[in-house]
Amino acid sequence: MNIATLIGTVGGVGYLRPAPGTWGSFAALPMVLVLHSLGGFPLLLIATFIVIFAGIWATGVMTAGKEDHDPSEIVIDEVAGQFIALMAISYPAWANDIPITALWPGWIAGFALFRLFDITKPGPIGWADRRGDALGVMLDDLIAGVFAAIGVILLAGFSHGVLGL
Repeated sequence: MNIATLIGTVGGVGYLRPAPGTWGSFAALPMVLVLHSLGGFPLLLIATFIVIFAGIWATGVMTAGKEDHDPSEIVIDEVAGQFIALMAISYPAWANDIPITALWPGWIAGFALFRLFDITKPGPIGWADRRGDALGVMLDDLIAGVFAAIGVILLAGFSHGVLGL
């Protein structure tokens, strides 16, 4: 396995069946926990940028000269998108010195919303997916991650602000 394949498949997670995208998203959860535990939100932010740029490169290498621009085994895009979705809990946990595990409803919402947006591809997510290049493979998941993060923030605001939980 070359380095591009190792990165693109997240160490082979992309070969798990069924639903390799869901496995890739799931694999991101312990990564977020470790990154946040070691360096809080700033380390997660730095790692996200590294994953994005490494993912664009790896996807380009893995799909060069191939008809399928987004093979299912490439799941580094799901990791990047899930990182973004979970920034919505990493930042408040870090800024308020709260254990990130205490925000467990946000973990569930971030995972579920990211998968929902990644699978259904509404609006700009679908546009990015149709680009047909390595950037598009990554971009649709990045946008899905932003949508999921916004959803987590809105749900937290409703839960804490309206419901008073």
